[in-house]
Amino acid sequence: MSIPVRQVARAEGLPAALLLAPFVLAFLLFFLAPALHTFYLSLTESSLTRTSAFVGLDNYATLATDPSFWASLWNTFYFALLTVIPLTGLGLLMALLVHRFVKAQAWLQGAFFLPYVLPISVMTLIADWMLQPSSGVINHLVGGQRAWLADVHWALPAVAIGTVWWTVGFNMLMLLAGLRNIPAELYEAAALDGARGFTLFRAITWPALKPVLGTALLIQLIASLKVFGQTYILTSGGPYNTSRVTLHYMYETAFTQSDAGYAAAVAMAFMLVVIVLSLLARALGRKAT
Repeated sequence: MSIPVRQVARAEGLPAALLLAPFVLAFLLFFLAPALHTFYLSLTESSLTRTSAFVGLDNYATLATDPSFWASLWNTFYFALLTVIPLTGLGLLMALLVHRFVKAQAWLQGAFFLPYVLPISVMTLIADWMLQPSSGVINHLVGGQRAWLADVHWALPAVAIGTVWWTVGFNMLMLLAGLRNIPAELYEAAALDGARGFTLFRAITWPALKPVLGTALLIQLIASLKVFGQTYILTSGGPYNTSRVTLHYMYETAFTQSDAGYAAAVAMAFMLVVIVLSLLARALGRKAT
């Protein structure tokens, strides 16, 4: 006697549903529900403790002409520009170096990845010490006494440099995994044909790493757009708000000015920007590969 196909599908689908249930529940409770509540708050005139009048799209209309929001958004884009490509490029160079020197591989991998395990408070403490005007290592190397974190032109680049040093180990590890997944037979066959050095990289390594590079760029883009802790601790958004990023502006609006409704509008608009840029980056990555 044959078992109905629908009954078999239900029996096989039950374990999958049980495995997915915790993730779906966590997604509903910790992402979708807060997102919907934030959207509702963005349509109201609310403080941190109470929700008052429903104002519709007034917060978004104010946001469209808010110079502080657009300035913070530009600072966020500028920070992403300063970090995304350098982090991916340096991560690739480090991965190639670790992959090349087999005997020192464990030591190099640990040394490059070590800063990434530091908490942000320790990272900013080290960065602040290195960037001190009189006793900092950076000024000692360049022979000056520049107050990097208090300079209008250098505050955000200084934070970006500290971020690159802090997080490049993650990209290195991801790209190193991609390098180790390239079959050695490809290099051996190319070597028999006389390929050497950069020719091997251009013909085999680069094409094989393109998907991993695309993923690394996308992850780094999202992480750089969500920057907050580094600028908040190192510069407090200064000097003259030249390093105040969008999440910092949202934080100040909500917790300093106690305007939760407008801060929610900032959050929703910024989430839309991140989603659009992520989709564009993903589409460009797929086209490139």
